[in-house]
Amino acid sequence: MLLALLLALSLFAAACGDDDDGSADAGASSTDDAGSDSGEIASDFGVDVENKVIRVGINGDLSGPFASLVAEIVESQEVYWEVFNEQGGYQGWTVETVVLDSGYATDVGIQNYEELAQESDDGVLMITENTGSPITAAIAEQAAEDNMIVIPLSWASLWPDPEFGPTILEKQTTYCIESMNGVEWMAEQVAADGGDPALAIIGRPGEYGEDGSVGAALAAEELGIPIVYDGTGAVAGDDRTAIVAELVGSGANMVWVTLTPGELLDVFGNAVSQGFEAYWSGNSPSFNYLVHMPSDFAAEFSEFYFQSYYQAPWATPGIPGMDTLVEAMTANRPDLNISDVYTTGWIEGIMAQTLIEAAIDQGDLTRANMVALANSGLEVDFQGLSANQSWPQDYNEAVVRSSWIYDVDVSQFNIIPMSESTADNPGSTGLIPIEQDYVGSVAEGYVFDGPCIEPSG
Repeated sequence: MLLALLLALSLFAAACGDDDDGSADAGASSTDDAGSDSGEIASDFGVDVENKVIRVGINGDLSGPFASLVAEIVESQEVYWEVFNEQGGYQGWTVETVVLDSGYATDVGIQNYEELAQESDDGVLMITENTGSPITAAIAEQAAEDNMIVIPLSWASLWPDPEFGPTILEKQTTYCIESMNGVEWMAEQVAADGGDPALAIIGRPGEYGEDGSVGAALAAEELGIPIVYDGTGAVAGDDRTAIVAELVGSGANMVWVTLTPGELLDVFGNAVSQGFEAYWSGNSPSFNYLVHMPSDFAAEFSEFYFQSYYQAPWATPGIPGMDTLVEAMTANRPDLNISDVYTTGWIEGIMAQTLIEAAIDQGDLTRANMVALANSGLEVDFQGLSANQSWPQDYNEAVVRSSWIYDVDVSQFNIIPMSESTADNPGSTGLIPIEQDYVGSVAEGYVFDGPCIEPSG
């Protein structure tokens, strides 16, 4: 009952504010007619008005380089909608998920988008997760033409730009700003140790790698930190021997990476094996505790690596949204292991539910109205899981400038099934928050002309 109340009331408040038009009373019941005066709902695609079912799509990497984490994020979002539906939905409306696997291949991701966006009963109202910057960039223009809201599993600085992706609804900060914060935080640690910061940047090609690397370089420029090795876009193949050699000989005492987990394991492992010591951090997708904590270099990751992230990890105390998430995931997926990334799927669900409920209240579940609502100044309350979000048309107002920083502590790494997670032993991914909603001076004061990068291709 507590779970139902938190989901229904907190999200209704976020969507509707303090209106006195009677919609609050309607929202308290899951069986009332929809929110328009006539009880009718306007719709076009992805909405079954007769059965009051809304279809949402997930275009996720379930078999590619980020599959282990994306699979858990998808599970979380599916549980979110299961709980929503079990509690009667909203005014009797329920949500059905349609999940497709892109394998992180752009051509497959485009095909999946076309299937989800089809203008028929088999289409969806919105896409509540689209894995990856390359795929999101590739579909952004078509999504705008289709009035298709897309929530990317990507933090590229392109998404807050209304001219590039007016229907791409970013969540949390951008790779560029995350890098600014991460570099400044590492510089503070080096200075506290009595050293002079010297930065190495290592990234992969494409929107993701370039965005993170550019943000790191901008922070270094603003802070007067020398870049002693610039490997922006350097990790483009399987042989990273030259990259590691240049890094080890660079004199860097800080390393910022924008890589896949496998690439990070290779570069980091070879560097520390040669005696290289520095503060390491990077854009969030670079580090995967399922890959790095059980690796041969777990102790070195624990000593040198600090994870940058956007949200609260599993079972963080004192956060209302986390209590709800843990209760729901434990009840609905007890045999799955604990995971920090369940928060991501939950946040995606909160975003979509807030928009859907506002649309029902207006009596308009068309794709075009979903876009209009997103651009109306609507704010989404993430219940403490992450910084709240809205989508102003001004880039500098739209971007979230805070990020989280975690210590990597292999001694705390304790992945257990959720059925075994208790208040005394909740389990841990080994990521321990050091800074919550950290905003460095560079990120706080930086005036953006727009995205930090141009879309590739």
